[in-house]
Amino acid sequence: MSSLFRSFFQGGFECSTHRRKDGVRLDVIHATSHDVLAGEDYKLLATLNIRTVRDGLRWHLIEQNPGKYDWSSFLPMLRAARKTNTQIVWDLFHYGWPDWIDIWSAEFIERYAAFAKAVAQLVHDESDDVPFYVPINEISFTAWAGGEFAVFNPGARGRGDSLKRQLVRAAIAGIEGIWNVNPAARIAHIEPAINVLPASGFKESQIKALEYNNSQFAAWDMLSGTLEPELGGSNRYLDILGVNYYCHNQWIEGNGPIDFRDPRAKPLRKILTDNYDRYGRPLFLAETGIEAALRPEWLRFICKEVREAILDGCPVEGICLYPILNHPGWDDDRHCPNGLIDYSPATKDRWLYGPLAEELSVQQACLPMCK
Repeated sequence: MSSLFRSFFQGGFECSTHRRKDGVRLDVIHATSHDVLAGEDYKLLATLNIRTVRDGLRWHLIEQNPGKYDWSSFLPMLRAARKTNTQIVWDLFHYGWPDWIDIWSAEFIERYAAFAKAVAQLVHDESDDVPFYVPINEISFTAWAGGEFAVFNPGARGRGDSLKRQLVRAAIAGIEGIWNVNPAARIAHIEPAINVLPASGFKESQIKALEYNNSQFAAWDMLSGTLEPELGGSNRYLDILGVNYYCHNQWIEGNGPIDFRDPRAKPLRKILTDNYDRYGRPLFLAETGIEAALRPEWLRFICKEVREAILDGCPVEGICLYPILNHPGWDDDRHCPNGLIDYSPATKDRWLYGPLAEELSVQQACLPMCK
């Protein structure tokens, strides 16, 4: 068992709440009925020895008017976790925020900090367990998608660096709000790990690839105060680091992703070790998964790399299967077969994807920390 988490293997429920380019707001928790079936979902995972879960709050539902909190969308999930003895790493901001807040304003930071503090107080009142929070999920990706290329809210272009700084300021303010209520609360910062290879023989491509690779550390460096210390960062804000890794996280600069079996790919074990060596903080694989029939092979590959990283001296604390539950696609609502659990949108029934469940059992038996 992980010394940090209740189970080495974890499950992450897709909880995105951003607005797409067409203005439609996502609520994946509701779309999968996880909001009303959280207890059943947690119990199902417990039968698979998964006792630690990443899950999310939906700020846009909780604070529809400034300073007025409606906890009806969150309390049932919080109490289901306590009832099933499930440890939750709660995402406070998973790409979305209330419509009435201007994310570029000072008010955004103030309102987010107040929200984070209010969440911490509610959780503290409901449970004696040490809470775990992700203040801002994937600051770097949010800045890229929302601030640089208008993929989703706030729909800006060329303002990625500004949005990244704003989110870092908000994360710091949120952490202080949480710690004001409960100094023992654990804070996890989740960022995608990437590796960009230059196109052969082109110096300009080599420079761009290097810039891409260095950019993946900017958010954590800002939070720690080693980059742009005027933002208020400090090393004490770097508590737990979560690395997200998918099959598209390595690519050739100017081209598409390379296959995870491509010999040019940087080994995941090396990516994990490099992150640990850079920051020296507790680290876990916070998101990983793939679609369709490749799911068992992907998990086998991931676990092999994690085992090698641990043998190399990198103390990986856990692997979170993300998403753990299939869900509608962000852009087209297609049914994405990327989880361990499938569901019926009509009946809400759940069932396991057998090949992945079998592979999970094999890997749990192979990893000593799971016993």
